[in-house]
Amino acid sequence: MSQRTNAPFRADHVGSFLRPKALLEAREKRRQGAITAEQLRRIEDNAILDVVRFQQDLGLQGITDGEYRRTYFHIDFLEQLDGIETSGGIQVKFHSAAGDVDFAPPVLKVTGKVRHAKPIQLADFEFLKSATKRVPKVTIPSPTMLHFRGGRAAISKEAYPDLEAFYDDVAAAYREELQQLGKAGCRYVQLDDTNLAYLCDPKLREGARSRGDDPDELPKRYARLINGAIAGRPAGMQVCVHLCRGNFKSAWVAEGGYEPVAQSLFNDLQVDGYFLEYDDARSGDFSPLRFVPKGKIVVLGLVTTKSSELETKDELKRRIDEAARHVPLDQLCLSPQCGFSSTVHGNEIMRESQAAKVRLVVDTAREVWGNA
Repeated sequence: MSQRTNAPFRADHVGSFLRPKALLEAREKRRQGAITAEQLRRIEDNAILDVVRFQQDLGLQGITDGEYRRTYFHIDFLEQLDGIETSGGIQVKFHSAAGDVDFAPPVLKVTGKVRHAKPIQLADFEFLKSATKRVPKVTIPSPTMLHFRGGRAAISKEAYPDLEAFYDDVAAAYREELQQLGKAGCRYVQLDDTNLAYLCDPKLREGARSRGDDPDELPKRYARLINGAIAGRPAGMQVCVHLCRGNFKSAWVAEGGYEPVAQSLFNDLQVDGYFLEYDDARSGDFSPLRFVPKGKIVVLGLVTTKSSELETKDELKRRIDEAARHVPLDQLCLSPQCGFSSTVHGNEIMRESQAAKVRLVVDTAREVWGNA
């Protein structure tokens, strides 16, 4: 089986890792004003050096900073765009094996013209690049995160009487960010998208309809938005999208297979690869993979980050074989289903299990494809 020299890799991961205690304590001190922003950044730097070594020692080729500088996977990035404001959270009900979990992250609102006013991930990428000889990977939220949850009501009609102008400005802001990252040497970017996955859930599809959106048309519109955001990306930059059904303290929001979005996801969306959650029955079966065209890569998220229970190699190999009935094995890779800490709070999983799960991904990939 051919070795992958471009991302995504045979053994890969979504990006975030559990924050170390010292980093959590430092963030709290910063919140209280007990240390400066510069002091916090130095502590973050040291923690990132540790998590880079952690990933390299386990055999990963794509290396992230663990998302150690963020509170939320999406808000920390999006609120740095001009025209975006956050306000008090709206409660969302997450579900877990232990029962429901209420969570109210800040709400994003578009209050003015969306513009890329400054580099957002550039300094973070440059530090990560200096810390590893492997492939540094930047994870950023999908541009769809500015639309789905609030819909038209969360986007200023004064700034954007025409919603198409909003989509155009968001795409332009992302293009500027990717150009700056590309000039700095970034060749691996992942867009984290909950909304295409949410549109697989009948209840959330109905919620979109109640806001005035057509859940059958939204995947097509979101594909055009993402395509606009990555258009003209620097030569050699691989862009993947990760579909997430929610990830907060081992709980999730959405359920349902990929069939409702598969056509747009795999054929309209012009990305290089897909990180797809497939850790349990709520993600459906592999039949939607029949839409994957030649040349695109699917990273199967078969190893859950939501519990410490460790999967077996035999189980993973069996499921890889099932997926390969719908898309060639050479177009498949393996990863955990999501990050281990999409928010600063982290999933309900032991640190030892986090390492064991990544090691299992790497070892299984080597046995299936001959390399990781």
